[in-house]
Amino acid sequence: MTIAITPAIADAERQRAMRKPPGSLDAWAAYQRGLWHFSKYTADDIGLAQSFFQQAIDLDASFAAAYTGLAFARTRATGGFGKQSLPEIRSSTFELARRAVTLDGNDAEARTCFAEELMRRGDYGAALAEVELALAISPNLANAYGVRGAVLMWSGHPAKGRDSLEKSIRLDPRNPNMALRLLDIAVSFYLSGEYDSSVEAAQRAIRAYPDFSNTYRWLAAALGQTGRTQEAKDVLKKAIAMAPASFDMFVRRRVPWHRPEDYAHHLEGLRKAGWAG
Repeated sequence: MTIAITPAIADAERQRAMRKPPGSLDAWAAYQRGLWHFSKYTADDIGLAQSFFQQAIDLDASFAAAYTGLAFARTRATGGFGKQSLPEIRSSTFELARRAVTLDGNDAEARTCFAEELMRRGDYGAALAEVELALAISPNLANAYGVRGAVLMWSGHPAKGRDSLEKSIRLDPRNPNMALRLLDIAVSFYLSGEYDSSVEAAQRAIRAYPDFSNTYRWLAAALGQTGRTQEAKDVLKKAIAMAPASFDMFVRRRVPWHRPEDYAHHLEGLRKAGWAG
């Protein structure tokens, strides 16, 4: 069964769950606690989110949304905080997302999560088909539009992707995935060659989520492309210091969802920012 609630109600549910003692949580409340921590986008909160989503699974092994939450949280743990490496968790997040869809094929969030996992394997066509299924189930699901935007962006259509990303934000300005949506908008401008707009979008994202290191990496590249060399060097230094393992994962090796030309484009900006790797 799909759990479809409005953003305002969802926020109220999370606040209610936060007032309960951790030992008294049922699966639904543990899941809501997980969402609350997940939305904060700090390394500690991402870790706590994983714990609460796992607690929800332990309390109810048939609760599809908890598997979805855990998959999203483990994925984020590789993407900007440097706590876990991609090979360590990629297969586990894929299996979690697939398990959620198996448990409830009408759960639009589960299908959205599975779409993101397919995208991260570089399977853009299957990812887009899966996210369109999610939108057929829940036409106003913010996460689905966000993942759809990411799939379009990484498959070579950054402007179309940005339209979907912006719709995601309009539908739910407090969505737990907001840090990634804001980053993706900055990346979409970068991949379109609109570097000044990319700088502005990345700076907005950093003001909202200063602990998310991936945004600094793309800001450094965009600043490098605009010729703001000293600013770029300062931001690059911070990006590496904040999460050296994450920087290494995304820069020294190409991740599967980055096309070779986009990877080269990113490195070009980083080199202009002073990266000598």
